[in-house]
Amino acid sequence: MERYKRTAVALSIAAGFAGGAQAQEGGPQVSISGFGTVAMTATDTSDAEFARPNQQSGVGTTPRTGPDSNFGIQSTFKFTDSVSATVQGLVRKNASDYFGAELPWAFLKVKANEDVSFRVGRTGMPVYMISDFRNVGYANTMIRPPAEVYRQVNGGSLDGGDLTYQHTFGESTLTAQFGLGTAHNKLVNGARIEFSRATALHVLWENGPLTLRFGRADATFSMKDNPAVDGLLASLVKAGFAQAARDYSITDVKGSFTSVGAIYDPGNFIVQGEYAVRRTGTRVVMDTSSWYAMFGYRYGKFTPYYYHGNIKQDNARTYAGVPAVGPLKPLAAALDFLGKAGIQSANALGLRWDFASSAALKVQVDRISPKDGAGAFVNAKPTFTGPATVYAVGVDFVF
Repeated sequence: MERYKRTAVALSIAAGFAGGAQAQEGGPQVSISGFGTVAMTATDTSDAEFARPNQQSGVGTTPRTGPDSNFGIQSTFKFTDSVSATVQGLVRKNASDYFGAELPWAFLKVKANEDVSFRVGRTGMPVYMISDFRNVGYANTMIRPPAEVYRQVNGGSLDGGDLTYQHTFGESTLTAQFGLGTAHNKLVNGARIEFSRATALHVLWENGPLTLRFGRADATFSMKDNPAVDGLLASLVKAGFAQAARDYSITDVKGSFTSVGAIYDPGNFIVQGEYAVRRTGTRVVMDTSSWYAMFGYRYGKFTPYYYHGNIKQDNARTYAGVPAVGPLKPLAAALDFLGKAGIQSANALGLRWDFASSAALKVQVDRISPKDGAGAFVNAKPTFTGPATVYAVGVDFVF
């Protein structure tokens, strides 16, 4: 079945076992593997730009390669049957207006026995159902993970260690992964977010065509180098609203992200969905609930598909702690603006064509409807409220 073939390839890349390993005399076995997407994306509006999570700019009516294109390459060094090391580099647009290089994976792996393995170093943070290979477009039916769910946690890599237990029970396979460490991520405004005491639990149950997944991540986080927010908090304290400053503080804040997901793929069709809940102790990072559902049907090498996604804010979108009167009106307006999540719903139609053994052409059209603002669109004019249509065509490949 195509989905299992694609997922196996992508997991091999993400875990560091892919590529034709070649023995080198007196040294480790070395394998090289990689993946990429070459895509063009555009919208039907010039009043806002469509971008992937944490991209500084996106696209309007002029097609661009930036939002959906990337390239990754990975080397794995196998020292013994139980010890290996993996390094992965990734080039994409992230937190800037240009393509830049990242190091999302760099770890040493030790296999204790057939069921248990340890990794130390930098690994992907397993907060989503397709966390390990969400940048590997070839492994996924859609041209991109649905933003309604996949923009809720910005941390991509975890610096620390994890323990994985995998065992087969009859026709079922259980995989349980627990990681802990720290993480940091640059943001589009030059600020950065730092996660400390981060833990992540990822549990996967696979039985034939059915995959069930549960995930939970907890961390204490702080935002650094954000003069606008720091200045606003200082103004609140100076004006005598210390409680408001505490409510909007982004220093040593506790947060959690809980998600469940499922994939059913008997071969001729595929159904996939996730539901996620984010909770934090600050109004700057809002409490949200989000979900998506995708259905695809295979006709040989062609897979037409449809998905619907939605995100809503669970805490209040206005703040009553500062009265919007007189000289306080600008402060109150700034707090209301800062406390609003980009909420929206989306409907998408797409077609995937597996025209080669390790490459696929995808065409996707999204109709995105923001609610109470610009949603996830960036650089929006004050009058923009949507909806807007996003067009994308691209080729995913692995090697």
